[in-house]
Amino acid sequence: MTITRTLATSLTSLSTAALFTLASAGGATAAPPAPEHKEVHGVSSTRTAGTADPDYWTSERMRAAIPGEVLAKKALARQKANTPHADEAVGKGAESRIKGSDPSVQPLANASENPVPHIGKVFFTLGGADYVCSANSVASTNRNTVSTAGHCLNEGPGAFATRFTFVPAYLNGSAPYGKWTAKALYAPTQWSSWGSMQYDTGFAVMSQLNGRNLADVVGASGVRFNAARGLSYKAFGYPAAAPFNGESLKSCTGTATNDPYNPQFNSQGIPCNMTGGSSGGPWFIGTSSGGYQNSVNSYGYGSNSTKMYGPYWGSVIQSTYNAAASAS
Repeated sequence: MTITRTLATSLTSLSTAALFTLASAGGATAAPPAPEHKEVHGVSSTRTAGTADPDYWTSERMRAAIPGEVLAKKALARQKANTPHADEAVGKGAESRIKGSDPSVQPLANASENPVPHIGKVFFTLGGADYVCSANSVASTNRNTVSTAGHCLNEGPGAFATRFTFVPAYLNGSAPYGKWTAKALYAPTQWSSWGSMQYDTGFAVMSQLNGRNLADVVGASGVRFNAARGLSYKAFGYPAAAPFNGESLKSCTGTATNDPYNPQFNSQGIPCNMTGGSSGGPWFIGTSSGGYQNSVNSYGYGSNSTKMYGPYWGSVIQSTYNAAASAS
């Protein structure tokens, strides 16, 4: 259903060699959207029924999945500078908050780590290779919606991923709450058609597992859109590139500031040194995983980046969330 290339970015004020993405995308040549790829009201989506197989993702395959930074230079070399599609004004739209919910089971504790039940890793196939990102269960009408980076489910521009599987509370190859497969993937058309960094967010609708909804098992974070800029955040992810190994959850905390290198991205950054594999991990307003989610890990600059940048969640990304959250 999809072949994928790495995260496409449009750089104007910084060398393309300096920007790297923090999660996963394949290295194949961009392909035209598959027939089932549809665009409605600024949202692109694809049904993934029949392409996901939780048994495919063995502990060995999950550990071997490629963090996307290794392929970033190839993606950047393929990309031509294009005109930013900055059609969403800062703060446009009324602020919106959707409350989350707690899981119906107790969190699993670990002696040395504290996995968060609703945060996990996503594994998927793009361009014939297997990749890994981070993701989070979010509040939704269908109670089966996961947030991640746009480049973790669509090559931007181009095809959608296959074998998209969410493993909440992943730790050292284990899947304590099971492996949840996606039945539909959603991205802003600005991402799926143009690869605009401003909209690097995607949402996946998961199938039930053992007759239960995802949010009823692991809980779901509240989400917030059109919030003020410059807030304090705590970001989570599973960085897999050195010096990390992707086997446990990491976090960063700080006050957001605008990207000084590419302001047209409309992104904000916080102090953070997470690496490839952490893309798509959630940003929570405040100092814990219990706050409202308001962005995702998207990109950094250079192999020794000290800042993590995330897209501003405004009205366009909210429309994509609405489409996924209400999907059956």
